[in-house]
Amino acid sequence: MSALAPWQLRVHDRAAAALDAGRLGHGLLLCGPPRLGKREVAERLAARVLCEDTGSGMAPCGQCRSCRLIAARSQLDPPEVRPDGSPAHPWGHPAHPDLLLVGHAWNHKARPPRMRTEIVIDQVRALGEQMALTPQYGRAKVAIIDPGEAVNTAAANALLKTLEEPVPGRYLWIVASEPARLPATIRSRCQKLEFRLPPRAEAREWLLGQGHAEADVDEALEATRGHPGQAHAWMREGVLELRREVARGLADAGAGRAAVPELAQAWTADANGPLRLQLAADLALAQASANLTDPARTRSLAEWFDRANKARDLLQSTVRADLVVVELLLAWRAVHARPG
Repeated sequence: MSALAPWQLRVHDRAAAALDAGRLGHGLLLCGPPRLGKREVAERLAARVLCEDTGSGMAPCGQCRSCRLIAARSQLDPPEVRPDGSPAHPWGHPAHPDLLLVGHAWNHKARPPRMRTEIVIDQVRALGEQMALTPQYGRAKVAIIDPGEAVNTAAANALLKTLEEPVPGRYLWIVASEPARLPATIRSRCQKLEFRLPPRAEAREWLLGQGHAEADVDEALEATRGHPGQAHAWMREGVLELRREVARGLADAGAGRAAVPELAQAWTADANGPLRLQLAADLALAQASANLTDPARTRSLAEWFDRANKARDLLQSTVRADLVVVELLLAWRAVHARPG
């Protein structure tokens, strides 16, 4: 297993200490902003629970049968993939028989088959049946549900039954970036393990340790408001460079240097159109925050922020995307043509 980031390790060690002291309950809710490594911590804790070397301390030994099976799960047959080629299951294949993983799954009844947007009752019922069985390795069973907020109402009611009737040696962990979307009855029956953004200096040091350039790290942290996981993803996936492109386009459009129809066509020429508008909205919000002494400008930028988000939704419809963006960019030019 790869090393945990410092903020992940702090959360993990608190939970591992509670586990060793017998204070870790049956239900656990790992919550906090996305891309902070909640699932990685859940998997590491699961490996700790299932590890057969009980004298290894807070970390799984990495050598026993259970640890080897968990480490080998990504080396099995390739998992099912979505039509865009991305993995259909967030973990690949669960190789350990006592580690149960529930996430978005294929709906094979649909024509054509497609990924579900919810975790449904059949998945939760199957999970409950598996949790009731004796562990194959005789130690424990761990179930991880991710994303927890995708559990629909019927599935949540079934999940509540599992939480209300705990069985010794069974652990049910829910990973959620939006825990408020879970029913209060489920939240109240789980111990909370909360993830928070780390100090900026710690995030910066970690990002530099991932091999990113210093200037990029500082820019990415500023753009993501100190979120190391998102900053790491943006630099690795090219989003930071796309944000720079959008910023240049907005600056040129606002100053009248860019031909708006051509810029709109460039922004909608590929699948990144909605992402460009999301980044543009975020840049408008940053400008509004920097212009708090100018109420009129702040209000105009806030209105444009709302307009950009609505335009992003329109790109998913049948309207001509470039015309939507032309109108949006003309509104941006009008905002920046105003005095003050």
